Amino acid sequence: MRHVKFYGYFRSSAAYRCRIAFNLKGVAPEYVPIHLRRGDQRAEDYLRLNPQGLVPALDIGWRVLTQSLAIIEWLDEMHPDPALLPGDAADRADIRAFALAIAADIHPLNNLRVLKYLKAPLGHDQATIDAWYRHWVESGLAACEALVTKEGRRGPYCFGAEPSLADVCLIPQLANARRVDSDLSACPTLLAIEAQCATLPAFADAVPEKQPDAE
Repeated sequence: MRHVKFYGYFRSSAAYRCRIAFNLKGVAPEYVPIHLRRGDQRAEDYLRLNPQGLVPALDIGWRVLTQSLAIIEWLDEMHPDPALLPGDAADRADIRAFALAIAADIHPLNNLRVLKYLKAPLGHDQATIDAWYRHWVESGLAACEALVTKEGRRGPYCFGAEPSLADVCLIPQLANARRVDSDLSACPTLLAIEAQCATLPAFADAVPEKQPDAE
């Protein structure tokens, strides 16, 4: 993908989602690392690209796109095969609902900036912060388990025989859950989906430890 720059961070789950989607589509934008722990996201040059001071951002040459799900849906429209939102309108609504359960309900409560605020200025110790993290991840993923099983399984992935936006969001969130030893025993179906995704190079090559800015 010429003249397109992808701004991300190896440990960002939102950037991780985009990397999986790019790989599934066979698209390789230029990668520009933004070191979140060092504070690169608050630099004036980056804030001109993304006023939220978050990753990811995608510079497509004439516009900068932000928010991982918006970037992935743009990618899906520009490169429709394989479809990340397949099926009829109701199928696509199910996939979006699952993706949003992660991207809008679980992930924001465990974002680095939220966790840092819990520590300072609110003064919580690390054990309390980790308990907060585990609570929202475990309860949220248990709900996601119910979402993919409520009408019976339709394939080895979240909603069918091929990976969709739901799987793209699930895998990074499971990786996040393990960072603080979350209990995933309530999510056997999600773990089976994760194992299936791990067999695909698009997912395996997107893991944080394989990124050029990995520490």
